[in-house]
Amino acid sequence: MGLLYLGTPLTWDEAKKHADHVRYHGITQFLHTWDRLKDRHGDELLWGDEIEYMVVSFDEAEKNAKLSLRQTEILAKLNTIVDDICADCPDEVSVPTYHPEYGRYMLESTPGSPYTGSIPDLLAVEGNMRYRRSLARQHLKPNEAPITFTSFPRLGVQGQFTEPYFDPSDAVSSHSLFLPEEITNPHARFPTLTANIRRRRGSKVAINLPLFFDTNTPRPFIDPSIPWNRNLYPEDPEAKNGAALTDHIYLDAMGFGMGCCCLQLTFQACNVSDARRMYDGLIPVGPILLALTAASPVWRGLLADVDCRWNVIAGSVDDRTEEERGLKPLDNDRFRIPKSRYDSVDLYISTDWINRPEYNDNYLPYDEAIYDRLRIHGLDDLLSKHISHLFIRDPLVIFSETINQDDCTSTDHFENLQSTNWQTLRFKPPPPNSPIGWRVEFRSMEVQITDFENAAFAVFIVLLSRAILSFNLNFYIPISKVDENMERAQRRDASASAKFYFRKEVYSLGRSGTSSVASSSGSCSPTNGAPYKKEKKLRNCFPPLPLPNGIPHTRPIDDEYEEMSMNEIINGKGDDFPGLLGLVRAYLETLDVEGEALIKIEKYLDLIKKRADGTLVTPASWIRNFIRSHPDYKHDSVVSQEINYDLMVAVDEIERGVRNAPEFLPGDYTGGDQDQGSIGL
Repeated sequence: MGLLYLGTPLTWDEAKKHADHVRYHGITQFLHTWDRLKDRHGDELLWGDEIEYMVVSFDEAEKNAKLSLRQTEILAKLNTIVDDICADCPDEVSVPTYHPEYGRYMLESTPGSPYTGSIPDLLAVEGNMRYRRSLARQHLKPNEAPITFTSFPRLGVQGQFTEPYFDPSDAVSSHSLFLPEEITNPHARFPTLTANIRRRRGSKVAINLPLFFDTNTPRPFIDPSIPWNRNLYPEDPEAKNGAALTDHIYLDAMGFGMGCCCLQLTFQACNVSDARRMYDGLIPVGPILLALTAASPVWRGLLADVDCRWNVIAGSVDDRTEEERGLKPLDNDRFRIPKSRYDSVDLYISTDWINRPEYNDNYLPYDEAIYDRLRIHGLDDLLSKHISHLFIRDPLVIFSETINQDDCTSTDHFENLQSTNWQTLRFKPPPPNSPIGWRVEFRSMEVQITDFENAAFAVFIVLLSRAILSFNLNFYIPISKVDENMERAQRRDASASAKFYFRKEVYSLGRSGTSSVASSSGSCSPTNGAPYKKEKKLRNCFPPLPLPNGIPHTRPIDDEYEEMSMNEIINGKGDDFPGLLGLVRAYLETLDVEGEALIKIEKYLDLIKKRADGTLVTPASWIRNFIRSHPDYKHDSVVSQEINYDLMVAVDEIERGVRNAPEFLPGDYTGGDQDQGSIGL
């Protein structure tokens, strides 16, 4: 979550009057950045993670695990503690930082400074994550715990699911039937964002997840916990008028989506061209990692027939009007918009020759006037379409004090729209007055229960990003197939049972892994049997993708990809497709990594391998199995207060290492009680 302004937010009726102003000046601000930094080159690899926790309060007497709404108090204490630690620590030690998030029960943590491309920094990720959790835990109440859990299973149920209790009838920004106003961070940005999404849309958001039907689940399922006849807000009749679907779990507020926790990674690129290459290379990986990290099978106290959060968040911030959703002819609005502003990426943007125009096969609405302005300024077609597509949206939160800005020194209007297009990846220009360069943010993964898992996926993705750039890998498939993969990734047990579209030949020039390593790493060919020179750290600057010999594209697009299982995509398929793990291991062979360091990295990669081949299940499968085997479960799809309490206790105990979970963790996993992490103090 970015900087939170102190100011006066405009209601939607006032904000929409300034939408064109924000768009125009946002583009002006971007063009100033582009002119200054389009030729910037040589930035080293700096990267970081963002981990979100939910603070859970345990009431043992009532067997009730509730969300603690003490975010403001907790953050104030943590920031004081961090300041005290910073005052005494050496210059080379960076103390982690904590930030507010949408839910008043959420905390976000980041490293105090970015990781570099050094091997020691790669190995420090888990310790840093553990330290952040341990530091937060030390300053909570004895009955509270910081849990990395994607979606709280009983958020929005009847009865008490927050500490303290608040009544949903006071939900003045969302008008939710289920979530009280107090669930939302009190900073003006968040309730304004919630209310303006509802007002712009012309109704409440409506999310319907398919229910998981167990042996005793009634058919048809008409949810008895929905207050069908409430009559407090104008939107209250929407549920009974069709918004709530039979046989589904109905969610009606931004809090159900933006109240989820996730794991996000950001990488600085050498230059803008490499950032675009990395962005494109990771787009097809997004759905695969969503399925592999699946961790959210329970919503509003009911087992769902999906395992992931993505469509919930997409629906929770879907501010499109009926015209924009294609339900009515365009009359008052400018565009038919196929997706929510939180969804999968819509456009590949690299100008490399391997990005065939046919891959961008989805309908892409974009603002032609903004596109023309960018093109006249000298930007290429793809980046102009990318920016002008983002800018078809309206700014949702405008503070009266920031309407007029200095476009040469500020990018706030640009970020107003850039940062509220929440996609699986985000292409990030450098911020003003900062040494930070062009970056790519990887956003699809669900947060995992333990810091070992979160570190494993972070290390895997950073190594994969290096392999993409180092080996000139080509993962392109039609963007429509990436969208299909996103839908498949969210299905129940997708990691084990679904198939996904993936490219068959991933080396751009048809080279073997060995020759690709040699040429793209910049090493000389071996002479008289001498080995390749190995890198001491993860490189960040790479030669441009070489042009092919002869005609570059001879194969039909449909022949370039096929359906593969998760095991095949990650662990390989025959001699021709090495799998993502094979590519990462090939990249590791180009690095000078000592024995103990390699052993630790291999432990992370082994988790990825076993998660993909089914030896270890996803957190979603483990959660579902825990619930269905609980003695209080009636096989009716309902997750009771007692089941949820025991689940949250189990999750906390597993993270701390006092309960074994061999179904989804390796046998030698060490919990947080024994290893509280380190930042080098």
